[in-house]
Amino acid sequence: MFSFFKKKAPPAAPAAPAQEEAALPVADEAVEAVKEVVAAEPVAETAAPTPVMPTPAPAEAETVPAAEAAPVKKASWTERLKAGLSKTRDKLGKSLAGLFGGGQIDEDLYEELETVLLTSDMGVPATTGLLKDVRERVTLKGLKDASELKGALKDSLSELIEPLEVPLSVEGGKPFVIMMAGVNGAGKTTSIGKLAKYFQSQGKSVLLAAGDTFRAAAREQLIAWGDRNNVTVIAQQGGDSAAVCYDAIQAAQARGIDIVLADTAGRLPTQLHLMEEIKKVKRVIQKAIPDAPHEIMLVLDANIGQNAINQVKAFDDALGLTGLVLTKLDGTAKGGVIAAIAKERPVPLRFIGVGEGIDDLRPFDARDYVNALFD
Repeated sequence: MFSFFKKKAPPAAPAAPAQEEAALPVADEAVEAVKEVVAAEPVAETAAPTPVMPTPAPAEAETVPAAEAAPVKKASWTERLKAGLSKTRDKLGKSLAGLFGGGQIDEDLYEELETVLLTSDMGVPATTGLLKDVRERVTLKGLKDASELKGALKDSLSELIEPLEVPLSVEGGKPFVIMMAGVNGAGKTTSIGKLAKYFQSQGKSVLLAAGDTFRAAAREQLIAWGDRNNVTVIAQQGGDSAAVCYDAIQAAQARGIDIVLADTAGRLPTQLHLMEEIKKVKRVIQKAIPDAPHEIMLVLDANIGQNAINQVKAFDDALGLTGLVLTKLDGTAKGGVIAAIAKERPVPLRFIGVGEGIDDLRPFDARDYVNALFD
């Protein structure tokens, strides 16, 4: 049985389940429709979902955690980005500082620069491409001194990663369905909670689908995010991810919701049976809305470095990714992986995360990123 979770004013004791269902305007044919759709995609050991659409609770002021409500001046996004990229900047910047300190531009300098770029996890293809472009800029501009090389490298890196800067537009459908995928521990559920807050700040109504029905605490974690943002969550105790997502879309259509954020269980690209299962989730979503999901985003943990490329390729081949979310940049010195993604599989990088705060997930800006690395 699906249920909605939404932050409310302290209510009287909840009605018994049978009474609540009797009061809900859910036609028998709606139930049968869900059964028919999910039956077409075989599901192991799960009951047919029943859409439940309660009357929305009166709007309340959002509950803000005490730590965030404290009257402390909040750092700007640029400051937070620089702080979040400090480990990568320290590793890259300190090494480059020695190279750009002075002297002539020669082959030894290029070899040292190559080593620095590789150790920041930019990967061989991106490093090779950057060095070639830097050489061309040096020749074209007639640069002689090593101190002049920094600007050339910044321009080359910006040019490489700028194609990833494609802001997400959610105007293509109502509800606009965003399907989230990723491996275990990448930060999918947390990213969904932060995205809900981001879209709310743009005046959009949001509904969450707790489609991760396998991880023990995933459902409760998403419900907590829904409570924090005053957002409805559709969840099922166990059962099938595809059924949860389908039911969430039906509920969103009935209530005029702008955006549906659909969580899915974490899986590795090597787990072929689970990759087939997530393809099925996509197919069931398409049965609810033929052109959905409108966005399929892969959540990546920046700490995995070059392995991110393999994940992007595998999930892109399976699902046809439209965007990426790169989390935990504040905890790694491998922020150079963005250059590797741009070179080897340039799927748009929609958002980057540089902290644990609810506002620390923001749209990717190539120039801001490069400036935060070098300045």
